[in-house]
Amino acid sequence: MSGLSLPEKQNAGAGAYVILLLISVYCLVPFAWLIIASFDSNPTQFIRWPTEWTVQNYTRIFTDEDGGRWLINSLVVVGGATLLVVVLAGLGGYALSRITAWWKLPFLYLILLVRVLPHTALIVPLYKVLLTANRGIESVTVNLFGARAAREIMRYIGLIDSYLGLIVVLAAMQLPLALWIMKTFFDGVSREYEEAAIMDGANMIQRVRRVLVPLAMPGLAAAGLFSFIFAWGDFLTPLIFTSSPELQMLPLGLFRAFLRVNSIDYGLLAALALVYLLPSVIAFAFARKFLVRTFSGGVKG
Repeated sequence: MSGLSLPEKQNAGAGAYVILLLISVYCLVPFAWLIIASFDSNPTQFIRWPTEWTVQNYTRIFTDEDGGRWLINSLVVVGGATLLVVVLAGLGGYALSRITAWWKLPFLYLILLVRVLPHTALIVPLYKVLLTANRGIESVTVNLFGARAAREIMRYIGLIDSYLGLIVVLAAMQLPLALWIMKTFFDGVSREYEEAAIMDGANMIQRVRRVLVPLAMPGLAAAGLFSFIFAWGDFLTPLIFTSSPELQMLPLGLFRAFLRVNSIDYGLLAALALVYLLPSVIAFAFARKFLVRTFSGGVKG
């Protein structure tokens, strides 16, 4: 644009802003419909100003529906999976960054292949493997505690239709990307910090707690945020690996709200969708400052 005159540059800049404004409006329209419809006493599939505002759509989530249990199940499962990913990615990313071995690069591409492969292509063989392991765990549990107690115990330690199974599967799906993030982050952390701690007489636990963890917080926050958002938005895994109503999560509740027998309950659907969006927004708000530090190069030595 160096050959353009000042009026032409101003016109080009104005045109770019107009295009950005139109794109922004296009992206914000669905969210505007969600907010308005969630407070409308008689919403439809079209955007309109409500004739009567109400919070009944939100109260129905927890009174008429089992929204409280859906929310708690989602927070427990996704939170547990995110915590597991952060711990394993932190340890694994540090190890992959510091070691020098011929197999490191092939291993990194191999684990990334798990993330690249379509989710639907992995879900059936993964279910068969976990089903076989679950039968073995159930057999041992029945022998130790009896059939009645085993059913309740398997809800927590089983691999199918259980909290533990969902946590392990969701963590396994998100771990490859988190490992790459942490490995790249530790590549930018100077070894001089660790060497200085060793010179001061710090043992391994002290180096991890006082040096590595504070330095790795931006990377851990970024890895945890991506893991939380991707796991929170996963619909297929809870659908396949859970069958008990007590273990249903918010994605399945949202699906049930959409599939009504006679008509779609747009008010309940919009309110539930906003409740579903809220944890991801809160997680991003807390981790936003760490994302800037992570993708600007980590910690410079």
